[in-house]
Amino acid sequence: MMMNDFGASRLLAERRPGYSLDRAFYTDPAIFALDLDRIFYRDWLFTIPACEIPKPGNYVTHRVGDYGIIIVRGADGAIRAFHNTCRHRGSILCKAKKGSAPKLVCPYHQWTYELDGRLLWARDMGAEFDPAAHGLHPVHCRDLAGLVYVCLAEEAPDFEAFAAMAAPYLAPHDLGNAKVAHESTIVENGNWKLVWENNRECYHCSGNHPALCRTFPEDPAVGGVMGEEMPERLVAHFDRCEAAGLPSRFRLSDDGQYRFARMPLNVGAKSYTMDGGIAVNRWLGRVPFDDAGSLLKFHYPTTWNHFLPDHALVFRVTPISPTETEVSTKWLVHKDAVEGVDYDLDRLTRVWTETNDEDRRVVEDNQVGITSPAYRPGPYSALQESGVIQFVDWYCDTLAERLAPEAMAAE
Repeated sequence: MMMNDFGASRLLAERRPGYSLDRAFYTDPAIFALDLDRIFYRDWLFTIPACEIPKPGNYVTHRVGDYGIIIVRGADGAIRAFHNTCRHRGSILCKAKKGSAPKLVCPYHQWTYELDGRLLWARDMGAEFDPAAHGLHPVHCRDLAGLVYVCLAEEAPDFEAFAAMAAPYLAPHDLGNAKVAHESTIVENGNWKLVWENNRECYHCSGNHPALCRTFPEDPAVGGVMGEEMPERLVAHFDRCEAAGLPSRFRLSDDGQYRFARMPLNVGAKSYTMDGGIAVNRWLGRVPFDDAGSLLKFHYPTTWNHFLPDHALVFRVTPISPTETEVSTKWLVHKDAVEGVDYDLDRLTRVWTETNDEDRRVVEDNQVGITSPAYRPGPYSALQESGVIQFVDWYCDTLAERLAPEAMAAE
């Protein structure tokens, strides 16, 4: 029995609901390959905020497993994505993480491409050569209210249902007028699912996140998935925000892949700062009051986000190996906000810089413990870890569904 066919299906079928996963799901290279092939290579993935490439020719490169991609803004202002592979002999086109170029030129033999992917020039290819047949291979790409998503599959799954739910929630935050004030990238020595499990609960917060707990509630109803039975204090917050034109109520997609909810911060807190005060005087967006809390959004498998009255945070999760995951964080402020005048960079970034490093440590400790042959799946707290249960259920259901045809064929 090969783990990369119905062996994984067997483990999924045997898993105990409400418990953590079998050790193989966090350590086995074959299951990691399945995660890439059945999930990351098939779903819509968050990549960058659109404001990161504001001008024609601005580009960012990104790698997901074996795939390298270029995300570039064209001369027409549209954002497109292409495989970072020359159509001549396959050389990488753009080696930098980000940059700007009037054309995309292969460094190997100088094949030159327009920003929309068309091949413009290839030296000495003969009279029969057709440049139109050798443009860059496109990657599905969507700009959703200032957040850029790509899909590596030949045929992308539906995006419209997500876009329809997301657009009203994101509109008041006006991400089209944002800029990146700061970004950080860390590698956590843990499986990507452990990164997500850690994110989806605050059971660990009081013992690990002293800075975050100054402003973010440890209330499991805020960080978890409570469904329709929301506490009255949250319903009152939703009602107040929605009366001011801010979509806020908890909404979870039918398949569990994405969620939106505008949650309150601790009483008196207005933003993620050490004293709870506003971090940026020139606000990003049109939120009418400073205690509106944070719009919490996730979209599996790559991003969770926080949108506050004054600024926004976007996080990106990228698996590297069975036990390594890249976590990228970007702090977005109004494009005209001036550092040192409208915001202090340390004040803006300190809470989540510290929190990210603390999360890295707990994920790595978790991975080390799971790597031990003595590890056995343990029970989740239904009260404190409803979000973890929801994520693990989404992951298992998604992987099982996508393995089912091949598992049946192998029997």
